[in-house]
Amino acid sequence: MLTRKQRDLLAFIHKRVQRDGVPPSFDEMKDALDLRSKSGIHRLITALEERGFIRRLAHRARAIEITRLPDDMAASTGFVPRIIEGDKPNDPPAEARSVQIDARELPLMGRIAAGVPIEAISEVSRHVAVPGQMLERGGEHYALEVKGDSMIDAGINDGDVVVICEQGTANNGDIVVALVDDQEATLKRYRRSKGMIALEAANPAYETRMLPEDRVRVQGRLVGLIRSY
Repeated sequence: MLTRKQRDLLAFIHKRVQRDGVPPSFDEMKDALDLRSKSGIHRLITALEERGFIRRLAHRARAIEITRLPDDMAASTGFVPRIIEGDKPNDPPAEARSVQIDARELPLMGRIAAGVPIEAISEVSRHVAVPGQMLERGGEHYALEVKGDSMIDAGINDGDVVVICEQGTANNGDIVVALVDDQEATLKRYRRSKGMIALEAANPAYETRMLPEDRVRVQGRLVGLIRSY
C-alpha cells in the first residue's frame, strides 16, 4: 500500500518518462510534490524502491526505471513494464524470438552538444537499432550522440545516444534539438515566452540562453535515450 506522496511521485516520474524518455531531476520532483528539500524525495524514492515499483540504475546520474505500477494506475495508463531480468536458462523457440523483436534502424546524424552549441550536423555517420516501443507512431525519427554534460541532471550523459522525433514545434518543458542561427545545434529544455526562447540546461554549471524566437528553430523532440557502458 502506497502513501499519497509515494503515489504522486510515482505518477509524476511515469508521466515524465513517457513524455521525455528520461526521468525528472530530483529538483523537479521536489517542486512537483511541493516539498521543501530533496531529502524528502530521497525517502520517497527509497520507499518506492523497497516496494518494487522502481529501481535505481547503477552508473547513471539520478536515473530511475519504473518496474511496475499499482493495478489501478497501470490500467489507466496502459503501462507495460520492461523486462529487467537476465537471460533465462532455456531460450524460446526461434519463431517466438522473431515475434518478440521490434526494432528499427535509425540514422545516427553525428553529435549534438549538451553544453556549448556545436555546428549542426546533417550527414549520416552510421545507423543504430532502436526499440520500436521507444518511437512515436507515425513520426519520423533520428538519433544523435550527446557531447557534453549540460543535461546530466535530466539523466542525459556525455556519450549517450538520444532518439529524436522530428517536429518543428515544441511545448514548454520539452527537451528539444534546437538550431540556433541556422548553424549551431544544441540539446536543451525549451521554453517560450513573449517572443523569446529560453534554452535551459539541466546542470547548474551552465546558464540558460535567452534568444529571440526568430533565431531558434526546433528540429525535433527527445523521445528516448540509449546508453552503453
